[in-house]
This record gives sequence, C-alpha cells and structure tokens, in this order.
Amino acid sequence: MNDEKIDRLPRLIAILIHLQSKRMTTATMLAAKFSVGVRTIYRDMRALEDAGVPIVNEEGKGYSIMSGYKISPIMFSNDEANALISAEIIIAACKDESLIREFSSAIEKIKATIPEQLKENIEVLESKFAVARSHVQKNNKSTHLLSIQKALIEHWVIKIEYINMANERSERSLEPFAIFSNETDDWIVVAHCRLRNEFRSFLLHRIQSLIITSEKFKPHGLSFAQYRKNVLWG
Repeated sequence: MNDEKIDRLPRLIAILIHLQSKRMTTATMLAAKFSVGVRTIYRDMRALEDAGVPIVNEEGKGYSIMSGYKISPIMFSNDEANALISAEIIIAACKDESLIREFSSAIEKIKATIPEQLKENIEVLESKFAVARSHVQKNNKSTHLLSIQKALIEHWVIKIEYINMANERSERSLEPFAIFSNETDDWIVVAHCRLRNEFRSFLLHRIQSLIITSEKFKPHGLSFAQYRKNVLWG
C-alpha cells in the first residue's frame, strides 16, 4: 500500500464521521476542512459509496447520509446533548489549542451517532450560544495541556524551554504535579522543578517547547488539595 492510500484511509473515516454529524455538507466545505481539492472529495465520496455507505447527493445542496444509517447509536436526552454542546463552545474559548482540537474531535464523533431531531436542536443551540473572551489574545494560546496531562497521569519527567515574566529563557526538567486554570483562564502546571529543587508554577503559554522523556518519577506524597490550601490559597 502506498503513502497516498495510507493517508486517505483516516480521511475517509473522518469524512464519514463528519457526514453523520451534519444534516448537509458540500464538497467545497469538506475540501476546506480536510485541506484537499474538491476533486479529491469527489473521489472520496465515490470510494465511500463503493464501500456501501448510503450517501445522498442533492444537486445544489450537498451531501448527506441516508436517513436511518447510523454507527453505534448513543442515546442522549436533550439536556445531556445541550450540556455537551455548551461544553464544546466553552472549551473552544479556552487558551489551549490541544484541548480545543481533541474535544472538538470527540464531540464530532458523538454528533455522528445521535438522531436527526436531536441534531437539529443542537444546530439551533450552536447558532445562538456564545462565550465572550474578548480579553483572550491569540498569542496567549498554549498547545501543551494534553501532553502535560499525559505526563502527570503516567509520571513521566518532562523537559521544557520556558520564558518567564522577565523574558528570560531557561530549560527545566519537571515532575508534573497538578494543572489548574487561574482567574484569567490561563492554564498553569504545578511541578517539582529539578533545577530549583522545589515546587514551581509555570504558565503553559510561556512554554516554548516540551518533550516527554522516557524517565519516570515517583509520585509526590503531597495532595493537590493540601497544596492549594497551603500554597495557592493558604
């Protein structure tokens, strides 16, 4: 199998999920979403049809999946679905792009499995629900939240390149301890810093690069509740 076919398979799966999460979409919209040409989308649609996916192509409107075709249906109440979509919109306004990307991907998979009526209600909510984050600057976005979560859960040492408030650059080896969001919605990792041999807090958007090493560390006996009481808000 050549590289083109390897790259195409995940795109076909993603297109199928996208089709099931929307009532209607166009080849132009799909081409923009997956960064390919419109002709590539046409070929992908034919491939899905050849695989037995019941795609409906309405001239002048776009593509949809034949009513009744579902994969692994999940039953949600209206309130549960609304809560999920509200969470997606709130997270979309947060300051970490890795969290936004992965949560959006998870929500799209969920949307692909819900009934048409519930899907219509969700689209209404999406068009009339917003979170104001006028103070959030694009250059304050971080990209490392999920990597730090992984290191924290599995007790991996991470190496970071960091720029502090005085614009001084340093390299640190950290043992992640906890993550929280402050009053201005910035994500912060609390970690045992091996350079200073003590717990320090680091703003994620000031981390210039991050590597999860192959070195494990022993979990610290202090609980996050104790740390919050004695250090953060003591």
